[in-house]
Amino acid sequence: MAEHFRVIAVDPRGVGPSDKPHGGYDTGTVAAELVALMRALGHERFAMAGHDVGMWIGYALAADHRDVLERLALLDATIPGLAPDIPLFGSEAHNDLLWHFAFNRKRSVNEQLVRGREHIYYGDQFRQKAARPLPDSAVAFYVESLARDPEALRASFDYYRATDDNIAQNHRRKRHPLTLPVLSVAGAHGQGQRLADLLGPVTEQLDSAVLPDCGHYVPEEHPDALLEHLLPFLHH
Repeated sequence: MAEHFRVIAVDPRGVGPSDKPHGGYDTGTVAAELVALMRALGHERFAMAGHDVGMWIGYALAADHRDVLERLALLDATIPGLAPDIPLFGSEAHNDLLWHFAFNRKRSVNEQLVRGREHIYYGDQFRQKAARPLPDSAVAFYVESLARDPEALRASFDYYRATDDNIAQNHRRKRHPLTLPVLSVAGAHGQGQRLADLLGPVTEQLDSAVLPDCGHYVPEEHPDALLEHLLPFLHH
């Protein structure tokens, strides 16, 4: 990416070395912070790509700040408030894919259960949701970033604890479909066609791709295939 563009890889609040305040993890707040960051760096307009929670934030940023984004790429996630409510009694495969949404939203008990066992909880997530095993070095890096700071674990759950706020915000946003060009890329063993079906009603210019032999972790599992879609879209 950096051979073609100036790439700014952001750790938003609560992530990596960024501050981990209490509160403010709804997508509207985080999106506004990213717009302010880009302006501070001298970019009034830019393109954005977001995966998973980054996809939640990307949709919010495009909807709330309509003169800022030139193009938006959204990678393999579902968006609370746009997706149908999740049934409690679904298939086992459906449960394996989505059960963490309910767990992550709990307060305090989930932190107590996961702290000191981060490799068990997140290791299972990486195994269950990847069609191709992620490199051990990547898994170790991600787990260590959550294990070394108790505030990091709390902040990661806080993104899910803002789900009620995000649902309310997205109910408002979806009344006005996005008009900018949007690219969706999903893994066939992740969201698959569901991602384009989710975004179709809330976008006016949607290109979509589903990568075979790929799960949820599109950038790690198939970086070259992702670039084959992402670079032409951003160069357009």
